Amino acid sequence: MPQQFCWGIFLTILPLLCYDVMKQEIVICWFRRDLRLNDNAALYHALQSGYPVLPVFIFDRNILDKLENKTDRRVTFIHAALHDMQAHLQQLGSTMEVYYGYPQEVYRTLLSRYAVKAVYTNHDYEPYALERDALIKDYLLQYGADLLTFKDQVIFEKDEVVKDDGKPYTVFSPYGRKWRATLTPFHVKAYPTEKYFSTFYKQEAVPIPTLASMGFQAMDLPFPTKQLANDIILHYAKNRDFPALENGTSKMGVHLRFGTVSIRELGRRALTLNDTYLNELIWRDFYHAILWHFPTVGKGKSFKPEYEAIEWINDEDQFKRWCEGNTGYPIVDAGMRELNATGYMHNRVRMIVASFLTKHLLIDWRWGEAYFSEKLLDFDLAANNGGWQWASSSGCDAAPYFRVFNPYLQTEKFDKELKYVKKWVPEFMEFTYPKPIVPHEAARKRVLEVYAKALKGNQ
Repeated sequence: MPQQFCWGIFLTILPLLCYDVMKQEIVICWFRRDLRLNDNAALYHALQSGYPVLPVFIFDRNILDKLENKTDRRVTFIHAALHDMQAHLQQLGSTMEVYYGYPQEVYRTLLSRYAVKAVYTNHDYEPYALERDALIKDYLLQYGADLLTFKDQVIFEKDEVVKDDGKPYTVFSPYGRKWRATLTPFHVKAYPTEKYFSTFYKQEAVPIPTLASMGFQAMDLPFPTKQLANDIILHYAKNRDFPALENGTSKMGVHLRFGTVSIRELGRRALTLNDTYLNELIWRDFYHAILWHFPTVGKGKSFKPEYEAIEWINDEDQFKRWCEGNTGYPIVDAGMRELNATGYMHNRVRMIVASFLTKHLLIDWRWGEAYFSEKLLDFDLAANNGGWQWASSSGCDAAPYFRVFNPYLQTEKFDKELKYVKKWVPEFMEFTYPKPIVPHEAARKRVLEVYAKALKGNQ
């Protein structure tokens, strides 16, 4: 090859070589369901990588563009959490780079600006997240970078709590016993991220995209605080079933969903304060384990295949009345109105309204699951799916099909003074309030017949 030609090639690629050398070497901590700087597994490992750590968050258009409701409170919640994190990072001389776009396109931009050595992030177990992470991992490998993932949003995951033969548990009680037997102080120990905050990449503050620029409207949040008083945990077993009590439950669901509070912190506190509260955290791990081992449940399939034979009525007008809170059953209507107005519903009431939809109205549990997924501020696929399949009797360790919640007895037991009902359905004693959409006894008789027929045909 002529010497002049070789020299010409060198001069052509020299600027590219210099550009790569000049790019800042960093690692990225990609925040998703872990919107906090303290006690964060991926962040802890990133801060110890030996490279400056650039915090990144992506408002994923694959998710946001599918949200028809542009007043979705979850987007407001995430936006507020990011501003809190950004304020802390700015005090440290750093900043978070927040993007609105498609993950691969965002990483194309990041790789053009930085010499990215690795991306650290925490596990996400939902079907779309697994596909997204596999795509980004392959994309990063083309540039010599790896996607390193860590357990953070649960205490035990995947195969950490299984039967002695390695098979997954599908019944909660033995899972819970094994969970407790497996637990050590290490599993709820905090990651001391604060010790290494000096490792954050230093740069001027980068503005966070506004909600309006992404097509969303800011909404009021019903309980933004993540400070949980010990008294609430301490008295959780006694108070948790009464929806009229302002502080009967922890309302930590949304903070666990988006990781603004560490599951390990709540685990430590539950261990010392209230075993019933700890049991709720174990249920959360259980449903995540079910989603991991049986991913089809996250794609609309009943855990118990035989329940696919149920002949749902799926009356659209009755479904609309259930959604709006106009069924003529005050406790059901109160729950649905609370959900529509605030993005939250009390846990006991969630069971009542789910049982009512599937058993009284014989409407497919997937309809209710989808509605909750649009409305709940604390929506979590594993828990939401688990709860709906439990109520419809189609899930693992579910209520037997012949268990049909009586809304009147539930009201008598858990809202005897009707404080909750009066708050959300003040007209329930007036003539304008609708009559029950279906009589309870007739609905109970009908659902037992329909379920029995479906299950008998699958024997």
